[in-house]
Amino acid sequence: MTEYKEWIGIVAIACALLAGVAFGGSYIGTLVVWIAIAAVMASSLRFVLLIGELNFASAAFFGIGAYCTGYIVNHADLPFVLTLALSGGLALVVSIVFGGITLKVKGPYFLLIGFAFTEALRIFYTRMEALGGNSGLVGIFPPAWLDAHYQYFTTVLCFLLILGLLGIERSHLGKIFIAIRDNENVVRSVGNRVFFTKVVCFAIASTVAGLAGSLHAFANNVISPLDFGFMLSIFALAYLKVGGEDSPLGPVMGAALLVCVASYAQSLGGNEHILYGLAIVLSVLFMPKGLAGLADLLRRKKESVA
Repeated sequence: MTEYKEWIGIVAIACALLAGVAFGGSYIGTLVVWIAIAAVMASSLRFVLLIGELNFASAAFFGIGAYCTGYIVNHADLPFVLTLALSGGLALVVSIVFGGITLKVKGPYFLLIGFAFTEALRIFYTRMEALGGNSGLVGIFPPAWLDAHYQYFTTVLCFLLILGLLGIERSHLGKIFIAIRDNENVVRSVGNRVFFTKVVCFAIASTVAGLAGSLHAFANNVISPLDFGFMLSIFALAYLKVGGEDSPLGPVMGAALLVCVASYAQSLGGNEHILYGLAIVLSVLFMPKGLAGLADLLRRKKESVA
């Protein structure tokens, strides 16, 4: 029953955000797109946690998807769907190579390698004139036939990606991921290829992050190297912790709350980061299992009273 509630909860949030696009005006529509993309980033980060690893390279693959899209739009005349597919495909190929090399280490070592890879790519973008150097790339617009409906398209596709990750998590493969996190020696003893399975998990999450990066590029129309530093992974981790990492609903709820807080905090100028940080600290202190855990706790109390 809990499984279905998670599916229903994600779909309900998606419907609420789509209603915001329909009735909330252009600014609300833009805010909804930010929330949807942030939720995908946090969900991809949570997906790698299924094998027990914290993936700080998620920002790198987000950036790969965005820059692949920006380069194609600026230097080639390819169909929109093909551009999305190539952006996700490039993230997939790079993630297989990266994961095949780095997933042999664990814990803080894997985290630090991801951090270094993200920063190395960011510096690489600043040195490449074909990618706009420090100025980045501009004029990344969705096709004319989609422009008026892009906010709907992005929101729907983002939540389809989130539901896809949830579907894999609930599948037999997802159960193997979780078993590796709990005790990979036991998984290896029954004939499963642990290292290969870790690379598969990492590649799936990175491909999703690459697709989110492509959607981000079309939504913002402009990208620059500063958009894809390690702080992007920090924000994704904040969404996950505030929302709750134990439930697939957590990344979505955390992204919705913190993106809205960040949107309001921008009006405070220099105090923006103080308010944003305060929201994270209060959430961690008073909701150790996040918003999703709090909702579950309230539901149980209601049931016990009844």
